[in-house]
Amino acid sequence: MNTAGAGVRRWGRSDGRDAIAVVGMACRLPGADSAEQLWSLLREGVDATGDTPVERYDAKAMHTPLPRRGKVTSLRSGYLTLIDHFDAEFFGMSENEARDLDPQQRLLLMSAWEALEDAGLPPSAVAGSRAGVYVGALHVDYWTLVARRGLEAITPAAIYNHLSILSGRLSYAFDLRGPSITLDTACSSSLVAVHLACQSLRAGETGLALAAGVNLKLVPDIDVMISQLRMFAPDGRCKFGDASADGFAPSDGVGVVVLKRLDDALAAGDRVRGVILGSAVSNDGASSGSLLTPSVEGHVQMLRWAYENAGVAPGDVDFVEAHGTGTPMIDPIEFAGLGEVLGEHRPTDRPLYVGSVKSNVGHTQGAAGIAALIKTLLCLEHREVVPSLHFDNPNPKVAWDQLPVRVPTEVHPIADRGRLALAGISGQGISSVNAHLVVGEADPAWRAPERTAAEADAYPFVVSARDPNALDDLVRRYLDHLAPEGIGHGTPLRDLCFSAAVRREHHPCRLAVTASSVDDLGDALRRYLNGEVTPARPRFAAIVEEYLGGGAPDWGSLFPASARWVPLPRYPWQTRAYWLDDAGGRQSDVDSAFG
Repeated sequence: MNTAGAGVRRWGRSDGRDAIAVVGMACRLPGADSAEQLWSLLREGVDATGDTPVERYDAKAMHTPLPRRGKVTSLRSGYLTLIDHFDAEFFGMSENEARDLDPQQRLLLMSAWEALEDAGLPPSAVAGSRAGVYVGALHVDYWTLVARRGLEAITPAAIYNHLSILSGRLSYAFDLRGPSITLDTACSSSLVAVHLACQSLRAGETGLALAAGVNLKLVPDIDVMISQLRMFAPDGRCKFGDASADGFAPSDGVGVVVLKRLDDALAAGDRVRGVILGSAVSNDGASSGSLLTPSVEGHVQMLRWAYENAGVAPGDVDFVEAHGTGTPMIDPIEFAGLGEVLGEHRPTDRPLYVGSVKSNVGHTQGAAGIAALIKTLLCLEHREVVPSLHFDNPNPKVAWDQLPVRVPTEVHPIADRGRLALAGISGQGISSVNAHLVVGEADPAWRAPERTAAEADAYPFVVSARDPNALDDLVRRYLDHLAPEGIGHGTPLRDLCFSAAVRREHHPCRLAVTASSVDDLGDALRRYLNGEVTPARPRFAAIVEEYLGGGAPDWGSLFPASARWVPLPRYPWQTRAYWLDDAGGRQSDVDSAFG
């Protein structure tokens, strides 16, 4: 039975028959190290771009107001901090391996783990499965840093930093046996990655997929190029839709989403953060008359194909997360295409809100589509459209009086129209590879906890980590999570204990306590941090002893069928800085497969 449809037109015309559920997500974007931090940044209208760190390159020494060879026209962009920090021991890597490894792979590893945690999927539970990995990326700047040291600096270890290894690293680390694809369609890469992941799931080729995007700008090469093309915004800000739009700010970013078929997700009791109802990928062909120039005709075709695929009337869409670079040529084309297709049968009093996350964090290139998807899912979850920044004077090249489109400059609630909310997400690549996703709100009924007449008076709570310091840090995170101001405050004890026991990976360093209430649990965790031992209640003594001894108890007998997965604090990484040294890579850490 198709649970998604259930005889109800949940998203208007679409019954969600082939819907793909987003069950987990994680990100690191300028100003935000998690989806929760990103939501605060978006809702508060924060511009997280900033000056180029001198450790990337000396932007002041290379700066020029007008395009010149070897120079950059902007001092600012979007940057992640601590990009050299990584928990090598957690992933079983030596210091040398971690130092040689592209930090894009390091960030993907930690973000993928966090996305699986957000999905309540222990990595050991999906290991060996036919799960797919799809990663959008453009650059391998770490390889460039090595190559610039001269040919003698290139060792066998450099093979691990090929672009293709970005997806292969995740497949290897988590033992995922399905397709493993790194793809480059320029700035639409990670949106195309999501599209391919959805196609694989619908075809039954995979039962689970990770779709991701990553971008780290470690050398000035791309900044020099786009400066000469007059595409680098001199002030380092994306001013989508504004008359002053003069280019974009290329930025760092990484994001990962975990995807399942909706029926499978609901049957497994997963938390559904949103659904992908349909999508399309296209190219403008020769419609613009120039290879690198987008066209309205090509944009319109892509949109029509996407909404036909989703079974959604374009006029029903509540808001669109645009490609939104803030460039003089692309902005008017994008607005014209959206107005023509999504303006059909749209009442004049219901404008289409169109915004861009690039106005907050810059253009994350290979990660741009994933950043847009995560922003859109957060808007649907909170039923709010957030402001798009730097929109002060509407671009006169856009026919605002003829098109039913508006750029939001403040928070707008998504109106209740008797159906679940709908959104669109657009992406474009420099070779005119376009992508559009049609995304729907998750039904709140899927998240409603069930209650049973009789509940147990106590449950065991377990927590674990790779080392004692991480265990202590995780316990502190639980205390913050359950505090009155924490996001987990009010979580039923049953669901909290069930999720920690069944939906989390279990590591060698372990703690187990029993509690009859959330307050009781908090007291027990505080006693642990104070060095006190809390004996297990007699009826849980055997199972606690088994767990603390490294065993895998049968938790099913302890929790009722009504127990639900609830979000928990993410793993506390124990990171150190790893970066290239003067000697470059080392032969000794290359797998024996290479001789």
